[in-house]
Amino acid sequence: MFRKGFKSEIIIDAPAERIWEILTDFGSYEKWNPMIRRASGQARVGARLKVHFEPEGRKGSNFRPKLTIVDPNRELRWLGWPRFPFVFDMDHYWLLEGLGNGRIRLEHGAVAYGLAVPFIGNVMVKSFREPFEAMNRAMKERAEGARG
Repeated sequence: MFRKGFKSEIIIDAPAERIWEILTDFGSYEKWNPMIRRASGQARVGARLKVHFEPEGRKGSNFRPKLTIVDPNRELRWLGWPRFPFVFDMDHYWLLEGLGNGRIRLEHGAVAYGLAVPFIGNVMVKSFREPFEAMNRAMKERAEGARG
């Protein structure tokens, strides 16, 4: 099976609990998130979310990913939906790693799997990198700033 992934990282001066709170408060995404403009659902394994992906300057799209890992203060992961098993699947994740002194490394990435990956993998990486990094910067600003 073909696979292509990418990741972005940012250091956030806030506890993991604060970052997790922001990440799983899907209803607040529209207030701060420049990549995922709206989201709703429950942060539990097996739940389906409603997500509106619309990075600045791009046409938006709706999808219903299924949460595959919900490990509080450590990892959130979903599998994109609709899926095309063996042709194209997208695994999107956030990993939180404690660095000490109240600092967290947030790794935010995606992995595409399937037969279509050799044809669209590089385009995916180029088109998603900036929106992922913009979301990271917005998360940092929100986590390090005043609550709200």
